[in-house]
Parts: sequence; structure tokens; C-alpha cells
Amino acid sequence: MTIDEQQSPANLPRTERPDAPAYLNRHLARRSETPPEVGEPDESVPLYLRQHRQRDHRSDPVMYDGNVVGTSRAWAEVTRTKEIVPERREQLGTIDCDIYLVRHGETQGYSSESGLTPLGSWQAHRRGQELARRVTDGMRVELLCAPTNRARQTAEHMRRGLIDNIGLFGRGEPEVSEIHDDTNFRNFEVATPEGPRDVTSAFRIYQRQMEQYERVGLGERPGWLVDMDRFWGVQKGGGDPITQWLTMPMLHFEPPVSCVRRFWRGILTARAATSAQTVVVATHSGPIRAFAATAMGYDPGEPFNTEFVRVRLVAGGTTALVLYRNRVQEVVIPDLDALPPNSDPRFQE
Repeated sequence: MTIDEQQSPANLPRTERPDAPAYLNRHLARRSETPPEVGEPDESVPLYLRQHRQRDHRSDPVMYDGNVVGTSRAWAEVTRTKEIVPERREQLGTIDCDIYLVRHGETQGYSSESGLTPLGSWQAHRRGQELARRVTDGMRVELLCAPTNRARQTAEHMRRGLIDNIGLFGRGEPEVSEIHDDTNFRNFEVATPEGPRDVTSAFRIYQRQMEQYERVGLGERPGWLVDMDRFWGVQKGGGDPITQWLTMPMLHFEPPVSCVRRFWRGILTARAATSAQTVVVATHSGPIRAFAATAMGYDPGEPFNTEFVRVRLVAGGTTALVLYRNRVQEVVIPDLDALPPNSDPRFQE
């Protein structure tokens, strides 16, 4: 017989074990023991184990808030967060205004103001068509955008999609406004020698000066160049520079909280300036993400192209519902005048 034949599974020795394994025997023996509350307690058994066995032999299950402990329903009650619970229709508050903070469509690049790609234009048009389903008879829709090419083109294509599908759905002549720039919804900025610039506009200044430093061999680079180099280095390496902006202090970048304040100011200003029940804003992912993180209490991730955060202002002017990726959070509308002033005069809210 060869070595391979000797080691084949058919020729290996086998041990037949008709009895249960030792660990199972011990378990069955414990289960068959007389409950401690009936007989005398066994002092050789640890206290925690005796108490555990007492719980096992109770006739009534342990309850928590009306649910049996150990079930998924009881676990959900224990771990439930402070997010709002869906209310019955008759309990719903009156919504004064819906604001959609929409990220721009796919762009040709972030190193220049070259606008959207054909795919990005299609994305924005499709988003406008989808939003048209939420427009009712006689509703007024206000369109705003950040002062960049990609945001403005996104708003233009969304407007076309809105008008196309409003007619298709047979709505009763809703009014769709022209597009207006709103600097409150601009992208986060960088303090450059030429003044505060959108991070995309600042990239061109950064490239020009970095090339000069490398060609001439100048000395120490200024701090804003170092911050920009770190930010765009993450982008070049395939990482997420927005996460760096949200989590790492950069002295020459506008802080996320400043963007959140600006967005709230833009929302409240737009609400006061128009009677529109729906306001659609084409803007940028960084401030949208910071806004959502402030409302939710955690970073919910980068919005995709033309994905939006929805802000529903509840009647009364004190609270709002922030909706993002199937999560809803009720927040108190901040009193912007009562907040500490921005300590950096370079970035005005």
C-alpha cells in the first residue's frame, strides 16, 4: 500500500462515540438539576451562576418596557437614539417651507471652473424631474445656487427638469423662479494672498506659486500653501480631502462651523424673502456634509452628485427636520445673532 493510500480519508482510523461530548453532558446535567429556589442552594456553585440559574427557571420572562428581555424588540428599545419617531398623520406639524441643499452634478474637474460634464448635466436634469413630483398645484419654487459655474449649471438643468415634468404631471401652473446666486451657500474658502477664495479658485493660485517655489528654489513656504498642499495631496492620493477638512484643523481654511452658520443664514434669509413653499439650492458637498454632520451628530458621509439634504422648517420658526439618507433629525433653528461672533475676520458669514 502506498503512502498516499495510507493517508486517504477512507483508510484513516476512526473512533465511534455514541455518547454525547463531555461539554454537552455537563450542560444537560445542569439543565436537569433541581432549581435552587426549590432545594437547598449548593454553596460550591458561584453566586452569579446560582442567580443565573434562578433566572432560567422563572416561569415569567424578564420584561423591559413591555418587551421580553433578549428579543430584538427589547434591544431596539434599549439602544434607541434620540432621533424622532414617525408620528401619526394627525400629529404631524405644519411645514412652512422645504429647502433642498443639492450637491452639483459631475464636474469636469476641481482644478478649474470648467463646469459640468454631459453626465453631470443629465444628473441635474433628472434631479429636477424627480423634484417635480413633489410640486403641487399652485406651488411656488425658488431656485438658488452658489456662485460657481458647476453650481449654476446644476441649477439651470434642474430648472429645465422641473419645468418639463411639471407639465408632464399636469400640475396647476406652479411658479418656478429664475436662478439667483446666494453667497451664503458658497463653497468653503481658503485665505490666499489675493483674499478668501473658493477652494477650487484657490487651487489655481496654489499651482502658480508652488511652481515658482519649486523652480526658483525659494525658502520657507507660507502656511496657506502648506495647508493647500496637504488638502490636494489627499485628493491626488485617492483619499477624501473633505474628511480632512472636517476633522483636521487647518489655519488657512474656513472652518466647517462657519459654513454651517452661513447655510442657516441663507436658509432663514431665503425663507423671509420669498413666499415659496419649496427652495432648491445648488451648492457644494463640503458645506452640505458639515451641515448634515452638525444636525445628525455624526458624519453621515459624502453626498453623491445631485444628492441632497432636505430641511423642513416647521411652523412656528423654532425647529426644523433635517433629512439625509433615510434618517430624520429634529433640530432647533439656531439664533445666529446669539452665537459667538466668528473670530476670524477673513471669513465673513
